[in-house]
Amino acid sequence: MNMPLAQTGSFGAATLTIDPEAEATRISAALRSQLTGTLRRRGLVLGLSGGVDSSVSAALAVRAVGAKNVFALFMPEDDSDPESLRLGRLVAETFGISAVVENIGPTLKAMGCYERRDAFIRELVPEYGAGWACKIVIANALTNEGYNISSLVVQDPEGKQTKLRMPPHVYLGIVASTNMKQRTRKQVEYFHADRLNYAVIGTPNRLEYDQGFFVKNGDGAADVKPIAHLYKSQVYQLAAHLGVPEEIRRRPPTTDTYSLQQTQEEFYFSLPYDRMDLCLYGLNNGIAAEEVGRAAGLTAEQVGRVWTDIASKRKTTRYLHSGPLLVDPVPEV
Repeated sequence: MNMPLAQTGSFGAATLTIDPEAEATRISAALRSQLTGTLRRRGLVLGLSGGVDSSVSAALAVRAVGAKNVFALFMPEDDSDPESLRLGRLVAETFGISAVVENIGPTLKAMGCYERRDAFIRELVPEYGAGWACKIVIANALTNEGYNISSLVVQDPEGKQTKLRMPPHVYLGIVASTNMKQRTRKQVEYFHADRLNYAVIGTPNRLEYDQGFFVKNGDGAADVKPIAHLYKSQVYQLAAHLGVPEEIRRRPPTTDTYSLQQTQEEFYFSLPYDRMDLCLYGLNNGIAAEEVGRAAGLTAEQVGRVWTDIASKRKTTRYLHSGPLLVDPVPEV
């Protein structure tokens, strides 16, 4: 758990320091209790992306129920970075987890994921097609008064990149199409969970969970989310303690969703994760903007813009956390 500020001194990165052994023990115990008590399942399933969050979740699952009761999936598709599969396999080997590859590319193609996405892109770039690549980037909240403005970046077969503003229907169409990837992966996870009588692990950290950086009924769907209370920098502390390979701990956080390489920062967050952690913690705990700014290397005004962006994302994505709405409550459920 986080130490009180009175014990850690002035606000800074050290404020987010945890006792990794104590936290790993606490999370593992909670997983065991949830699995055998509330969920009544025999083991745990998760997708391994080669990123630090899924790697730490896998290590915690093994610690909670043993490697023989954990099953992992690698789910590449046409736009996936090959490194994700290689690093995912490295995690499974490191922790002794049984795993299989489920290539979801043919399924996505059959559902029209790529075709639908490309059709929206061609409204702006008529020549977009084979040999081209794309991604969506967000304008930095520090320079845009806290407003989220997304742009499309395309790269032609010769490697030339062009950045374009999108009308709302094009942005929504591209995002809706790519969201098929997360929802298809979750469908595969639940197939294996059902056949094994296992529960599905969700892998969001606190930044992602708080800011709605997930797809509803996609990567947001899970039976347990063991690291959703941890700031990203705390996840890295656990990763080092639990023996997640250093190669994965050094890898920049990515979305691995678009055909052009894309960091989480350029797609969604205002700042790199370590500075976002400080800003979010400061907001959550009533730390003055000036003090947060000193710790994060920002002015108080810039911290205010990041806080505005956080509040905007919380409001916009609140529905992602909600279950189906009922006309009347059903008390027996």
